[in-house]
Amino acid sequence: MLLSGRNLEVADIKLQKKNEVFNVITTEPHIHRELSEYFTFEVPEAKFMPLYRKKVWDGKIRLYSPGNGEIYGGLTEHLLHWCKTMRYTLEYEDNKFFGMPDAMNKEISLSGVRTFMKGITKLEPRNYQIYGVYEALKYNRKLLLSPTASGKSLMVYGIARWHVANKRKVLLIVPTTSLVEQMYKDFEDYGWNAEKHCHKIYSGQDKYKDSNVVITTWQSIYKEPRKWFERFDCVIGDEAHLFKSKSLTKIMTKCHNVKYRIGFTGTLDGTQTHQWILEGLFGPCEQLVKTKDLMEGGHLTPLKVKCLVLKHEWGTFDSYHDEIDYLITHPKRNNLIKNLVNDLDGNTLVLFNYVERHGEPLYEMINNSTERKVFFVHGGVDVEDREEVRRITELESNAVIIASYGTFSTGINIKKLHNVIFASPSKSRIRNLQSIGRVLRKSKDKHVATLYDIAVDITRGEWKNFTYKHFEERVRIYQEERFDYEIIKVRSKF
Repeated sequence: MLLSGRNLEVADIKLQKKNEVFNVITTEPHIHRELSEYFTFEVPEAKFMPLYRKKVWDGKIRLYSPGNGEIYGGLTEHLLHWCKTMRYTLEYEDNKFFGMPDAMNKEISLSGVRTFMKGITKLEPRNYQIYGVYEALKYNRKLLLSPTASGKSLMVYGIARWHVANKRKVLLIVPTTSLVEQMYKDFEDYGWNAEKHCHKIYSGQDKYKDSNVVITTWQSIYKEPRKWFERFDCVIGDEAHLFKSKSLTKIMTKCHNVKYRIGFTGTLDGTQTHQWILEGLFGPCEQLVKTKDLMEGGHLTPLKVKCLVLKHEWGTFDSYHDEIDYLITHPKRNNLIKNLVNDLDGNTLVLFNYVERHGEPLYEMINNSTERKVFFVHGGVDVEDREEVRRITELESNAVIIASYGTFSTGINIKKLHNVIFASPSKSRIRNLQSIGRVLRKSKDKHVATLYDIAVDITRGEWKNFTYKHFEERVRIYQEERFDYEIIKVRSKF
């Protein structure tokens, strides 16, 4: 329980802010050990990672350091829950520089945020968007979970505008150069003079220009010294599910004086480890709305999922990669994808994993078989050309985009997108949901969006091939998200 008095001597655990990144725990050695065990997680599939195989890493992530008592500030709620469960008493200690661990802004009200949001944009903010901004301003640190195409950029804009209005500098971190440009454009569309207030950093841009809001990729700033981050008062991480890498964690740790830290993501990978890492960096997770609710509310295009299950000849594979090589080079399977594209009406996005082995052959096959405009987008295509593809597609009604998951599954907003095809199998929950989000944005001529999930069945008895098991995982996602899906077995043998 949390003690209300100043009787620190009687508390089992004392908690004090070290800075805006870490809190410090003072307690007995046996409690340190118990906390260390509670905040330690085994990484899924660690056994396949090189460091684990070389026996230099035990496959675990530790979010608490018993040696120095440090714990990420965003995990305070989990610490309180643990104390209650274990019947340990806890008390906060003040830090004259950083205040109390549970500080909040009592002056922030939901009605006040609603009035503010209506005053900074010509759009009509939705209730969940207003609530998301309220949570971010009320509690200083939050991880806000809101699906792709739910209008996260408007919430980011509202938070940034609030802090700028209060004379604070904002660091907005996104994963790609495309998203830097997209966010900058969104700010302009919402009614702000982005050129006056915002500075973009990527690909060698000036990193020291003094602006109210800096919009940057994490790749552009992660090597900057701690001093570079001292000018900022607020950090916002868009697509925060990507913040689990060491470089991004390092950035958040360098922001040791940044009081306000907000993360946005469309989805988590479903593991406790992933969520708690992100909560440690940003704060407690808050689900704002779900995709199905947005569809039912008329904010997103209704979705149909058609799972095309191709029965392949019996065979086993030594590894997942061997199976992938077999599938993406299979001529009959690729021909089916080509024919499917040619049979579909409307702008169609075909997503693949491997540029040379799959993307290029698909592009050649499809481009040579149709009079439609066909675009090929991958990591080697620069951001200006990607933006041009997006712009052209918005003007077209029957174009085809052959794109890698890495370039188009996250952050590319094309309203006039009617169909998405999963040409390469994927087991990533995040990637799948992000990719689906590409097709859900509303447009005048779009009444339904369709996802074609191409699966491969090489099962025999109880034995299942790797990618078929991944397909079953995708079906579970469709069920959890309450999507309208059907499984269609393709009779032709492959």
